[in-house]
Amino acid sequence: MERLCSGWEFTARWTEEFQRFEGPAEVVRLPHTVRELPLHGADHRAYELLCGYRRRLFLPESRRGRRLFLQFDGAAHQAVVFVNGREAGRHRCGYTAFRVEITGLVTFGAENRIAVRLDSREDPAIPPFGHVIDYLTYGGLYRDVWLDSRPQAYIDDIFVTTPTLTHAQVRLTLAGDGPVTVQLWDGETRLAEQRGEGTEYLFHLPQARSWAPEHPRLYRCRVLFGGDCQETTFGFRTAEFKADGFYLNGKKTFLRGLNRHQSWPYVGYAVPERLQREDARILKEELQCNAVRTSHYPQSPWFLDACDRLGLMVFTEIPGWQHIGDEAWKAQACENVREMILQNRNHPSIILWGVRINESLDDDGFYSRTNAIAHRLDPSRATSGVRYLEKSSLLEDVYAFNDFSHNGVTPGARRKKDVSPDSSKALLISEHNGHMFPTKAFDPWEKRQEHALRHARVLDAAMASGEHAGCFGWCMFDYATHLDFGSGDRICYHGVLDSFRNPKPAASLYASQGEDRPVLEVGSSMDIGDYPGGQTGTVWVFTNADQVALYKNDQFVTMLQPGPWKALPHGPMPVEDTIGCLLETQEGFPKDKAQRLRYCLLSAKKYGLAGMPAADKARMLACMARYHMKYEDGVALYGKYVSNWGGQATSWRFDALRDGQVVASVTRCPDARLHLEVRPSHTCLQEGDTYDMAAVRIRILDGQGNVAPYAQLPVRLTLEGPAVLVGPDVVTAEGGMCGTYVRTTGPGEAMLTVSAPGLEPVTVRFAIVLEHTP
Repeated sequence: MERLCSGWEFTARWTEEFQRFEGPAEVVRLPHTVRELPLHGADHRAYELLCGYRRRLFLPESRRGRRLFLQFDGAAHQAVVFVNGREAGRHRCGYTAFRVEITGLVTFGAENRIAVRLDSREDPAIPPFGHVIDYLTYGGLYRDVWLDSRPQAYIDDIFVTTPTLTHAQVRLTLAGDGPVTVQLWDGETRLAEQRGEGTEYLFHLPQARSWAPEHPRLYRCRVLFGGDCQETTFGFRTAEFKADGFYLNGKKTFLRGLNRHQSWPYVGYAVPERLQREDARILKEELQCNAVRTSHYPQSPWFLDACDRLGLMVFTEIPGWQHIGDEAWKAQACENVREMILQNRNHPSIILWGVRINESLDDDGFYSRTNAIAHRLDPSRATSGVRYLEKSSLLEDVYAFNDFSHNGVTPGARRKKDVSPDSSKALLISEHNGHMFPTKAFDPWEKRQEHALRHARVLDAAMASGEHAGCFGWCMFDYATHLDFGSGDRICYHGVLDSFRNPKPAASLYASQGEDRPVLEVGSSMDIGDYPGGQTGTVWVFTNADQVALYKNDQFVTMLQPGPWKALPHGPMPVEDTIGCLLETQEGFPKDKAQRLRYCLLSAKKYGLAGMPAADKARMLACMARYHMKYEDGVALYGKYVSNWGGQATSWRFDALRDGQVVASVTRCPDARLHLEVRPSHTCLQEGDTYDMAAVRIRILDGQGNVAPYAQLPVRLTLEGPAVLVGPDVVTAEGGMCGTYVRTTGPGEAMLTVSAPGLEPVTVRFAIVLEHTP
């Protein structure tokens, strides 16, 4: 297919004159958002427009005799396509692709006029609209547009399933009759070929290698029919949900993932392939997830392709949020199910179809239809639907439950028998945490640490239960929302990352569950001024190390071990009960006295002297009296040896050990030597039929390499060369972190300089090359 993303013109107000290609318009390239929005305080009314796009398209005489289609991968939310003034087709969903045939509407050897009337308003007549929605829905031709030229007899669809790890079933939909050749390829090696005139072909490949998160092997199915040749990628894998969990390729596999929206600051949904793939990379490589839920709608084909290639399993679902409309609305939702499955069913990464409106009430008539559509179009995959209801009517194969029961004290997950109406079917947690504990990057240390611990408790409980197939945390990153939700600035601070994909401590909880790279994050700054009375309380370390050695001012204190976790591969390690260890290191302080004093002081710290239970208080005071020590003297001694209040600043060093070797080290110490860290997603960008983009993550770090959360400085962005900034050129480092985006305008070299008051500027160079077109 030929990409048609350049040469478009845009108007924020659709008119007949615009359709006739009269009057001025803004020149744009796709993906495009109808209006850029601020990071904070974004208003949904700004993007609710009846707007228009138009483009000229020259078709040479050589195209005569072929069938021509325009394909729109994403037009939010209702589109009517005109070709040379005549309607070619319309579409009423902003989250699925659509095609219109233009063969009979075009003139060959001449320029043709394509216009799109786009309604980006939140129309209650179609999903997901009709009531409040906890995310912004943006607007625009925000994905790619293509011209597909086919012969008169062509291949309409290829569907590949793998009933076993060595069998591939190929089903074809053909427009016309004639001989067919079906081939299976591994890279440039043709593995098998069959010829015939039918539409179903079964292959047996004993040497096939399976698709899995650890080794996401992909193959290609190529079909030749008359003058047409089409391909699709696929993987040999089986995916089965049973009563006790999920089985990938016959092996029980726990789905450890996060929910993801498809939005970015300023431009909403409108980013190119590069950034779609980058989100998948962050999930798999940085956060060490093996699964993602595309909440609450089908997402970019580029994102799904990246999931295929990286080995990231996907739970995808139809558009919607709690509301169910009238019969016409339901009919459109059924059409959305059909389009979602037909467009995405060859992705091996997709393991589960969501065929209910997210968090909606039961409607057996409606959901019997959506479930039947899914099973008819794809018998190879299970169905589900996300609900917050206990014992909801279960028509699908998997009970997906938003478990928000954990509040920091209660158990991490509900039991299956208390939630699901059918114990013979699988249960998974489709959301947890989120609005139960919103956490900003600039919140106090205790809250950011607790945010990570809440994710850990739910994940640990679900894994330990033996009856949960998986657990999807809410959510990957902070996102803009409607005024009905979120904080006062209309942002839901629910992410383990901020809006620019900078990590909060909770990100380290997920990252530490993997084995690919050493992870070590300390849940506190260890600065006594951040805590009442200078007492830090229990600090947690998030790591995948075997042990962590703790040092105070380079003097060994203790060896940290995982806490009381039941099932996490790498549970967070508590830094507690170190009082006695610290006192023992002081010359001349008796060991037995240190141990008893540790108990006394920990008890008092937990309850406060006035609030301690009478028995505990009596036991503590008796213990201290044995050493002729008053409570106040014990606290003073603790302060002298542990808290260092009034003394010199303390340096705490955490060394992560694997097999006895230090693999990572973190030092916490007051440090005003600040510097900028600038991390672009890519520095080599490509200019083609459309622009390319790089995401740039910016953090202010101290001299030890730790984020400086109080350095909420203005950050200036200066860009030179054939590129533009997306968003403002001055931003605020919120919690010491911020970001920006660089969008190409042509080939050459671009330079981004990032500066902040009192800090050394950092310059990043981008090489922008012309995309090679075969």
